Amino acid sequence: MARRVRVLLLFGGRSAEHDVSRTTAVAVARALDPARYEIVPIAITTDGRWLLADAARAAIEAGPVALPVAFEIGGEPATALGELVTSPGSHVSGALDVDVVFPLLHGPYGEDGTVQGLLELADLPYVGSGVLGSAVGMDKVMMKRAFRACGLATARHVAFRDRAVTGDVVAAVEAELGYPCFVKPANMGSSVGVSKVADRAGLERACELAWLYDEWLLVEEAIAGREIEVAVLGDDPPEASVPGEIVPGDEFYSYADKYERDDAQLLAPAPLAAAQAARVRGLAVDAFVACRCEAMARVDFFFEETRPDGSPGRGFLVNEVNTIPGFTPISMYPRLWECSGVEYGALLDRLVELAFVRHERRARRAGRQR
Repeated sequence: MARRVRVLLLFGGRSAEHDVSRTTAVAVARALDPARYEIVPIAITTDGRWLLADAARAAIEAGPVALPVAFEIGGEPATALGELVTSPGSHVSGALDVDVVFPLLHGPYGEDGTVQGLLELADLPYVGSGVLGSAVGMDKVMMKRAFRACGLATARHVAFRDRAVTGDVVAAVEAELGYPCFVKPANMGSSVGVSKVADRAGLERACELAWLYDEWLLVEEAIAGREIEVAVLGDDPPEASVPGEIVPGDEFYSYADKYERDDAQLLAPAPLAAAQAARVRGLAVDAFVACRCEAMARVDFFFEETRPDGSPGRGFLVNEVNTIPGFTPISMYPRLWECSGVEYGALLDRLVELAFVRHERRARRAGRQR
């Protein structure tokens, strides 16, 4: 019998999206074929401790039974992880002994290139974008700059660094965007810290909230348009799924809408004309390439068909890329690939394969023939 691939599932994390990550890890653990993969679950606590997740391992080893909504965080300190950075090139042959890492960390300290850099130093294959693509895909300010540099249309926006909400900030927003508008932390996902504001007082409150999560924030115009998402897979060349559409149950697609209520409608595939679907799929690949993403990302758009005054809209405006999208079976990324003919388990197989391929490719470029 062939040796199973040892997959380190890395979940939890220090960001405000900690609970989302734990739920995602359950879904991935259930979908990885136990005949092909052995799972090594490692949890990161909210205070940054790395633990061998004994409860998670026990749930996995119990077989195809109903798992909890989210893996519990607990277990022995994962001291073997020190070998990740102290013995590059060793393939972590000690107690950890894994073949590939699947980071399921949403937000800062996991989706932003930090963990990816650690894994590069450790010479370990890992799923998803590399350091650069992860960092650009996490930072909304730099992401927008990459989009504009590559000629991709985006919503009008302004960015500010952490400071009191001065008259200059207010004046810039009111002159360039007006109300209503959205205020977002630059480095955060799942709509955490995002506010829709209608006036100057709301703007000041929203800025103070966003600065709780990051020292940079982005203020964007509010767009009266449809929310379209496309899943991208691979990197040589990347492929785009059929598009999907989010119909928010809230005023916008908020954290509560995504994870706490069941009000939002996820339409997959999206009700678009064939030419529109082809257009947005091409733009998704362009956005993926603009941010130097690899392996996977979900690319989100606004589709402005008409402006509030009835004049023709600007069409598809790229909003953001998400390099570690939600991965529960009902999340848009796997749903869109299922609609495109790639079922959940096969999608995970492909991502693991891409991790090994990229690792070998990078090793050759670094002059280390295997």
